[in-house]
Amino acid sequence: MTFPTITIELYGMPRARAGVRELVVSAGTVGDALAEVVANCPALADVVSADGRLASQYLLSLDGKHFVSNVLQPLQSGDRLLLLSSDAGG
Repeated sequence: MTFPTITIELYGMPRARAGVRELVVSAGTVGDALAEVVANCPALADVVSADGRLASQYLLSLDGKHFVSNVLQPLQSGDRLLLLSSDAGG
């Protein structure tokens, strides 16, 4: 099975901890994308909670249009996920 290619943009503390601005990964769902973040940036292992969901200290935006937290949310090629700390912006 081939998954869509998506870009994950990192902002704030996630970017500082990972040492990269973005990741280009293959992921069929938000959960797959989060797993790729952890696999590619072990410093961000806390992005995923023990139950496999997005940890509460992070926010994830799909294409900069709306926030997502459902790990089963499907993704399409070209989608951009923006990962930031939940305290970003004050």
